[in-house]
Amino acid sequence: MILSRFRPALRYFRQPLLRHRPSQVPKSDQNQLQNLLLVCVSISPRGVFYLLIIIQLDILSYKTQAANKSTIEKQWYVVDAGEAPLGRVCSEVARILRGKHKTSFTPHVDCGDNVIVINADNLILTGKKMDQKQYIRHTGYPGGQRFSTPRQEIQKSSTRVIESAVRGMLPKNKLGRKIFKSLFVYEGSEHPHEAQQPKEISITK
Repeated sequence: MILSRFRPALRYFRQPLLRHRPSQVPKSDQNQLQNLLLVCVSISPRGVFYLLIIIQLDILSYKTQAANKSTIEKQWYVVDAGEAPLGRVCSEVARILRGKHKTSFTPHVDCGDNVIVINADNLILTGKKMDQKQYIRHTGYPGGQRFSTPRQEIQKSSTRVIESAVRGMLPKNKLGRKIFKSLFVYEGSEHPHEAQQPKEISITK
């Protein structure tokens, strides 16, 4: 007699309740389920188990939250390139630019932060990489392949080495090119972004 009032809601007990998302259960049936489970608690101790299930049904969100322009909050960070070897610095910079340090990371969205790299002149390369590592480019003309070493690139501009390393760690598409614009590399210890109040990040060797 008591359960006959809740006949429409009983169909949710014929298969595991956790298969039903909150959006798939009508509001009227949710109310009936809640009332039914309150009755179950008063009749049988096992009703507590069903009550816990309905609580999960109400409060759990099965939707994946994707970041977008309205929810992204970009911060500013400053990194000293002379604290650690080049690869370690650039991998940390690329991680922050990509936004993988955030719980709201979304692969197809530019959800990372802005990064300022200072002291590019003091970058560290271990071993003999300064003279043995090669950068390869092509002029576009026949026989136009050109090779250069980090030492030669630093003589032109030390920012090239860091930018090249970070660019190689980002996606090779339109998103990667957009993310790369959030990187600011400076040869000395001064930068024109004091108004943004960047937070310092220390990288251990």
